[in-house]
Amino acid sequence: MTSENRQTGAAPDDSTAEESDGAPDHKVAADGEAGRKVPVDDGPDHPAHPDHRAAADGGADRDDDRDGREVAEIVGRLAEPGDMDGAERRRLLGRLTTSLARGAKRAKESGASRGRWLTDVFMAVAPRIPIRDLQTLSEHHHGLTSEALADDLVRTAAKATTAVGAIGGAVAAAEFAAPPLLLSAPAQLVAETLVVAAVEVKLIAELHEVYGIQVPGTGSQRAMAFAMAWSKQRGVDPMAPGTMTVALGTAAKTALRNRLMRTLGRHLTTFGPFLTGAVAGGLLNRAATKKLGEVVRADLRVHRALPPGKS
Repeated sequence: MTSENRQTGAAPDDSTAEESDGAPDHKVAADGEAGRKVPVDDGPDHPAHPDHRAAADGGADRDDDRDGREVAEIVGRLAEPGDMDGAERRRLLGRLTTSLARGAKRAKESGASRGRWLTDVFMAVAPRIPIRDLQTLSEHHHGLTSEALADDLVRTAAKATTAVGAIGGAVAAAEFAAPPLLLSAPAQLVAETLVVAAVEVKLIAELHEVYGIQVPGTGSQRAMAFAMAWSKQRGVDPMAPGTMTVALGTAAKTALRNRLMRTLGRHLTTFGPFLTGAVAGGLLNRAATKKLGEVVRADLRVHRALPPGKS
């Protein structure tokens, strides 16, 4: 294995947004595409020309692609190990919140639910989370190996998620002094949720490196396998039949959405007054990440026990 960081692969195909259940008051006619309908106004105005609709759709797609790349880049930077300056972390979280707010607005206009949209965003981010190989991990953690290295990985991840909760709570506390800014609260919670999820998926993937558990499949399949392991709060069993196909199935996406929404709900605690949210958010994130590390390591030890390691 090389000592270079390696990413899990290209982003998997996102599923299309579901149609809105709300029935429009105006008439509906087919626009020539199978199964698709467009509103037809009763007024004298002519319907939009198909070329105009295509141009609008193309512009929205470009906006989604641009914001998607920005979201993946920022989440990847925030998920990287090492001490990041608090001001820089706040700046990146602010950029992430702004980008997510734009994407959430477009998703709402298209009729997609918040949970569905959040899952699609994370599925696009997951393959771009940088995963280090065993040699690089040891180098970055002062030559630690085996169980000692795993201990340090969990400590580092817990420190990172604690910082996300603390900074989110501090920003929320400041916003209580300016109520209009609370309009950005949902996007801020989504930003915190995505970063914490990315840190924890990265932890799971790198623990598999430490314990020598190789997960088969393409880069995208491996990324989804680790994301699904996170949704179940377990390690990946590479010997289980259908591991890769199950990871890409509808039930797996539902489990991922449910885990993301539970994590999102946990971050509601950051919106407490007088910095109480910062303390609560940080502590809850730290406890959850440490517990996840313990459970995943217990699963991996079933497949391979490690010596205490160099400390």
